[in-house]
Amino acid sequence: MPRIPLPCVIFAGGRSSRMGEDKALLPFGGYATLAEYQYRRVSPLFKHTCISTKTDKFPFKATLVFDSKMRQTHAPTSGLIAVFKTLEEDAFFALGVDTPFVDESVIKKLVEAYEKEEADAIIAKSPNGIHPMCGIYTRKMLPRLEEMVANNQHRLGYLLKLSNTLFVNFQTDEPFFNLNYPEEYRTALKKSR
Repeated sequence: MPRIPLPCVIFAGGRSSRMGEDKALLPFGGYATLAEYQYRRVSPLFKHTCISTKTDKFPFKATLVFDSKMRQTHAPTSGLIAVFKTLEEDAFFALGVDTPFVDESVIKKLVEAYEKEEADAIIAKSPNGIHPMCGIYTRKMLPRLEEMVANNQHRLGYLLKLSNTLFVNFQTDEPFFNLNYPEEYRTALKKSR
């Protein structure tokens, strides 16, 4: 099966304050870290895969995109800017390190929408709301992102509201289960067995 002709970027530069420790480095799915689980899982689907991070903190080899110039900012906005400044492509698939149940069918549905529609961003939406860290961002977003960061505005929902964003509807919240708190991590470990 041909690979998706877009890069995938796994975002793992957050503070993880609600988890109490770096969630990207928690063991998951038979791997030493959640980051490696995500990286190994999605790499076969895409043209190439990399991880957005502030430091090289991972115990495995991966292509990294550093957003260390904005070290004090732990929001995905700084990571998005760093990705656009590093990658040559005009669009990429963004995936949060903390959403291990986003599967191939979700990814393909978003990519199909990207191939059919003209939009600045293609973002997953489920009954619980939008999922800014599951979707495709195009280079058209970069000027607005830079303006937002300059104004200390880091809410991706705000960015998407200002942009020509296509929200792709999913009937269930399950694939977007997010690991923010220790109890959510424990639930995800049970689900992954």
